[in-house]
Amino acid sequence: MSKIVKIVDGNEAAAYIAYAFTEVAGIYPITPSSPMAEKTDEWSAKGVKNIFGQRVRLVEMQSEAGAAGAVHGALESGALSTTYTASQGLMLMIPTLHRISGQRHPGVLHVASRTVGTHAFSIFGDHSDVMGCRNTGFAMLCSGSVQQVMDLAGVAHLSAIKSRIPFLHWFDGFRTSHEIQKVEALEYSDLAKLVDYDALHAWKKGAMNPESPSLRSTVQNPDIYFQVREANNQDYAALADIVEGYMAEISKLVGREYHPFNYYGAVDADRVIVAMGSACETAQEVVDMLNADGEKVGLVQVFLYRPFSVKHLLDVIPASVKKIAALDRLKEAGSIGDPLYEDICSAYNEVTGEKPIIVGGRYGLSSKDTDPACIKAVFDNLKLDEPKNHFTIGIVDDVTHMSLELDKDFQVEDPSTISCKFWGLGSDGTVGANKNSIKIIGDQTDKYCQAYFEYDTKKSFGITKSHLRFGDNPIRSTYLVKRADFVACHNQSYLTQYDIISELKPNGTFLLNCQWSVEDLDANLPAEVKRYIANNNINFYIVDANKVSQAIGLGNRSNMVLQAAFFNLSKVIPVEDAVFHMKEAVKKTFGKKGEKVVNMNMEAVDAGINAPIKVDVPEAWKNAADDVQGAGDSVPDFISDILRPINAQKGDDLPVSTFMASRDGVMPLGTSRFEKRNIATSVPVWDPAECIQCNQCAYVCPHAVIRPFLLDEDEVKNKPESFTVADAKGKGFEDYKYSIKVSTHDCTSCGVCVATCPKGGKAIKMTSVAETDMTQDNWNYAMSITEKTKDIDKYSVKGSQFFQPLLEFSGACAGCGETAYAKLLTQLFGEKMYFANATGCTQAWGAAMPSIPYCESKAGKGVAWSNSLFENNAEFSYGMCLAVKHQRENVKMDIDALAKLISDNSREALAIAKWIETYDNLDASAIASEELIKILEESTLTGEAKTLIDTILDKKNHLSKKTMWMYGGDGWAYDIGFGGVDHVLASGEDINIWVFDTEVYSNTGGQSSKSTHEAAVAQFAASGKRTKKKDLGMMAMSYGYVYVAQVAMGADKNQLMKAVTEAEAYPGPSLIIAYSPCINHGIKAGMGKAQEEQRKAVACGYWDLYRYNPQLKAEGKNPFSLDSKEGNYDEFQNFLKGEVRYASLAKAAPDAAEELFAKCEEDAKERRLSYVRLQKGFEEVK
Repeated sequence: MSKIVKIVDGNEAAAYIAYAFTEVAGIYPITPSSPMAEKTDEWSAKGVKNIFGQRVRLVEMQSEAGAAGAVHGALESGALSTTYTASQGLMLMIPTLHRISGQRHPGVLHVASRTVGTHAFSIFGDHSDVMGCRNTGFAMLCSGSVQQVMDLAGVAHLSAIKSRIPFLHWFDGFRTSHEIQKVEALEYSDLAKLVDYDALHAWKKGAMNPESPSLRSTVQNPDIYFQVREANNQDYAALADIVEGYMAEISKLVGREYHPFNYYGAVDADRVIVAMGSACETAQEVVDMLNADGEKVGLVQVFLYRPFSVKHLLDVIPASVKKIAALDRLKEAGSIGDPLYEDICSAYNEVTGEKPIIVGGRYGLSSKDTDPACIKAVFDNLKLDEPKNHFTIGIVDDVTHMSLELDKDFQVEDPSTISCKFWGLGSDGTVGANKNSIKIIGDQTDKYCQAYFEYDTKKSFGITKSHLRFGDNPIRSTYLVKRADFVACHNQSYLTQYDIISELKPNGTFLLNCQWSVEDLDANLPAEVKRYIANNNINFYIVDANKVSQAIGLGNRSNMVLQAAFFNLSKVIPVEDAVFHMKEAVKKTFGKKGEKVVNMNMEAVDAGINAPIKVDVPEAWKNAADDVQGAGDSVPDFISDILRPINAQKGDDLPVSTFMASRDGVMPLGTSRFEKRNIATSVPVWDPAECIQCNQCAYVCPHAVIRPFLLDEDEVKNKPESFTVADAKGKGFEDYKYSIKVSTHDCTSCGVCVATCPKGGKAIKMTSVAETDMTQDNWNYAMSITEKTKDIDKYSVKGSQFFQPLLEFSGACAGCGETAYAKLLTQLFGEKMYFANATGCTQAWGAAMPSIPYCESKAGKGVAWSNSLFENNAEFSYGMCLAVKHQRENVKMDIDALAKLISDNSREALAIAKWIETYDNLDASAIASEELIKILEESTLTGEAKTLIDTILDKKNHLSKKTMWMYGGDGWAYDIGFGGVDHVLASGEDINIWVFDTEVYSNTGGQSSKSTHEAAVAQFAASGKRTKKKDLGMMAMSYGYVYVAQVAMGADKNQLMKAVTEAEAYPGPSLIIAYSPCINHGIKAGMGKAQEEQRKAVACGYWDLYRYNPQLKAEGKNPFSLDSKEGNYDEFQNFLKGEVRYASLAKAAPDAAEELFAKCEEDAKERRLSYVRLQKGFEEVK
């Protein structure tokens, strides 16, 4: 075959091969598999043909269950069909997988295997999802590297066609799916020659068609069902040989040998590991090193896992083997052993004679790094006369003591490989620049390359760690870079927070992006950093890339400067070559943005080459003294023992015992306040002389870092001198001073507060952190100020902000359009609120371990928050609601019984009467319940009454009325969870639904949903969406008894307050749809203008505001209120062009954009007209 070299990750490799064999793809987005479907959509939109000469027909369904159903339907009708999924998504497909295999269809699933949610969710990789599919009848094929994905994905498709048995092809989520490698790709023409066209033709001829009608899926009884299942045995028994045959054909093409089980190692090995997936690459490195040192070890890599061929397994294991360790990448709780271990034991149970000792172990759950030391520990364990069974590696289990001890000094290195590590800030461009670097080096040189990226759970502005390797030999190191030749730190604050420098090899190169001059370094670098640099002969460079990029006109987009600096210092390729290729990439990347943008980025390349300053390391640094540490602050154990180690990137070192108290997944609230990320480059500074005290800055703050405070006379006397105050304005505030305070260490510099300020940024101004007092003294004092809310209208814009937000310092993107709404809900109802969360962004920013932003009030109350799944959130919340009602009714039974035993005029009776009177009033019920509890605790009643009082007090948490809320994004409410949302609305239950309408699947990367407007470019809508937005509100209003509102905080804050207040008070189901600008929209003015973007959306008619209150019908009033004026449609398309999701279509396909923009505008007018008719229709009918 002719060699095609590609720089791709595992997802793209799988998609490339799958595209060749696919006619129809039914898909649904889920991390980390979504890029496979996105690539398929992109190639189809560009007209790429499969081996049959057609474009793949791709359809995005409403859920993974729907995607599997579409695949099944396509297969039934004779089209080769594929889907891509992971984790919970794969679990939703399982019922359909049984049907597809039972009907013997050649479908293929490509799975980026990912952890299935248990006590917590994780988007990272292990085999818990695919192992849940062992009994579906699908053949299961596992690839362990990007190159293997490219080579073996085709085996799945070819074998499925020939055998008429469907395949599940999987590879490790993130470690393989997102690892970028330089690989050799197969030609479509070569793949086409391998297809068994007779088998394909026969299958297609048997497909459903009225021209030759047939009936599928009968109902069978006990008399024959068993026999029919057994009739498939011969075909499954023959499948391993079919796979072996196609592996032989692929091996001929690629020059790499494949079998259902591959053996690697000593021919006379006495110890062998059996494993699947990416850890096998690492294991090969260890096998080579140990055998070179005189040991006799080997590795069996499992490619074909189902059907499990005992013959093919035993054929490859040397007869000399005495001990075997089977490694599983999952935990099957309660089992005698994990799946692969059980299979190996069963395989040897099939044969007679002497058998090796077999032990099993677990590794790598949730992408836990499995490095050479882990593999060596397994081989060392096998040396023992009685090896430990059911062991774990990569963790410290100090509870059940199942973990193996690691030799942390054990290293496996190829001297020709250059290893690099980059520490970046999420959204700062570091990851993108490194992907570009890999592509340049991979495409323009003969070097092999590898890139892998680590992310924390923050939506943006979290930590990113880029692990890059370049070498003259294929790179098998499927683990993190822990000994680097080059380390770059792109944020100076990281040096005091993380151990960055110790992973740099002696004589390595360290590049620090900072605002410090050379002279400033001694005063600012931590002592341990100085010592390491000096004692290890580190080549130390500094660069102020932000200053360089600002001077050029690129603002803080410094990634181009830093990328050029890397090429200059690392010498991976000649600098002049790097400059040339970077500039070529600039032309390609920025060409559509105009010559000015291109030239600025060209200048950034040149500037970056020369920007680094070499630091002459002082001899005195070798003995730099540590700063004297204070006594330390007093914090809860969770903070000192869990949060701080995890945030310092030391979570891998925490032993099992640390988590015994939280093994059920329950976490304390309010931990984010201890995080103090210090990521702001500028912060808002308050000018009391200009402030009108409207509190709008606090109202819109996505992270609750800016808040108003009212101080009494004593608090004013005791405040720090720098704590500025002003006379409080407004009725009832005459006795107070007013202040606005900012938690500078939690600010993200979004600037939403300044952009929203009615004084045009005069009352608050964004000021560089270098010019601001960044101590937290004033904020800490503000936290001690008592709330003065007794006579304040909580349900007004201004008044609401004097109440403590019970959502603070979340991991949301700067300027997030969702969190300001959620924060407001906690201020209004947080002490009485149940919150059921649909998996998505709301979980990523709301429950990212260890930083929990939901917190308790000073009274110790707060939001009761939980999550089940993405698809079932409405049902999950409904179940909560039923339980809450049931338990409250239970305590009411006890109260009713107590009332019958006591005098009508007793204190207890009067308190009970008040409690019953306010039973359904949220605020009044809370007051009445507190009074009842107080009186019952003081009661002197005896006998049966005393027993009932004790019972009631034991259930006191159920006395007051609670408000039930569920929330999630449009992907949930419009698509995957719509059936549940509809059912809950139809139930008539008193439950509230909040939809953050971002008009895309925000959490998985911006895929199209049914909320996406036509003309928007999104994943799975690469050429612009062609259908109109679903009107969820109108559908809900059709019930007639559901409260419905559509809101936009930045457009009308008062309308928002009315809607929230009315929805909660409404004694039935309510639905609020909130326009939520998202970073995926690509707002050209920036996310700091997110509130302004909402105003523009309403002003131009893109988004309408309304409320529908069924209670008004009973009063003879119009239940529908259209709260926004008719839009200025002359600005409609200008609004679209202000967001990249629309503007990119205008650049890529101007004619299509013109047509779709006009259609989007006409649909907006039509939607508005339907609301006008609804409002007028009531009056006319009346």
